[in-house]
Amino acid sequence: MMKHTRRQALALAVSVAAACTAGSAWAQGYPSKPITIVVAYPAGGDTDALARLFAEKLATRIGQPVVVDNRPGASGVIGSSHVAKSPADGYTLLLAPSTFSIAQLVLKTGSATGYDVLNGFTPIVQAGTLPLFLVAGAGTGFKSLKDLQGAKGQTLAYASPGSGSPMHILGEMVNKAAGMSLGHVPYKGVAPAVNDVLGGHVPLTYITYGPIAPHLTGGKMLPLAVADRVRSPLAPNVPTFAELGYKNVEVTAWHGLFGPKNLSPEIVKTLNGHFNEILKMPDVVSKMATLGALPLGGAPEVLARTNAADFERFGKVIKELGIQAD
Repeated sequence: MMKHTRRQALALAVSVAAACTAGSAWAQGYPSKPITIVVAYPAGGDTDALARLFAEKLATRIGQPVVVDNRPGASGVIGSSHVAKSPADGYTLLLAPSTFSIAQLVLKTGSATGYDVLNGFTPIVQAGTLPLFLVAGAGTGFKSLKDLQGAKGQTLAYASPGSGSPMHILGEMVNKAAGMSLGHVPYKGVAPAVNDVLGGHVPLTYITYGPIAPHLTGGKMLPLAVADRVRSPLAPNVPTFAELGYKNVEVTAWHGLFGPKNLSPEIVKTLNGHFNEILKMPDVVSKMATLGALPLGGAPEVLARTNAADFERFGKVIKELGIQAD
């Protein structure tokens, strides 16, 4: 009986060792085929541009093609749903903007997105942050937030890249904090919102830095405030809303890389390591700056905390202010 038990123990030890060896070999062999990074928005936007930048750098590092797959629609739900339903093998990933955290909170269909934004994905890395600015068209004459507040008797509005976007949420937060009632004009994307401010059709917009940088330099737009805790290195002369007396007006956009739920720790570690190195590359830092993004990186937990914090905080704001996407 004792011999039989020892034989079983020996067999079990051999089995465990073989499994560990196989698991290690499998992890070392990842990736062995092309990886797809899903972008839940059309080609040409900042998320798409970042995805293509990261795809190029990642492909060079891993020796495998990395393809960007645009799956736009429903405030990012279509692309996110595709990744949520994909095999957890590390070959289908999602590069998501911060709208990811709030989409199901602002859509009229409520939580009917087909996935759990907090538990239905595996966080890999928070790629960067994007400060949000309040900007006025040069023809408005507004040079400060005080000028804007003093524009009594005028019917004013602000443009955003879409209903339910972080920019829309920020606009309504500023309205409440500053006692203003600026109307909201939603657009389908950043470019048309910026174009209408440049054309004088809408006086103001809440926007990321990249799309407005050349217009600030050319004097066609004027930044009034930034919605971050500290001044942005992208525009250090622009005061924060906190400096102007509105301490709770902070909304920072971001991009994060996610995989499907239950992605193995080995794959997460591999991808996280590659992205942290990519985010240190001088040409990547420079390109991100042109898009209005600041590289972040760090452990997967950083992205998990950011996603959860936005879901909780903005869930309350969205409910309180009655914000909805179209």
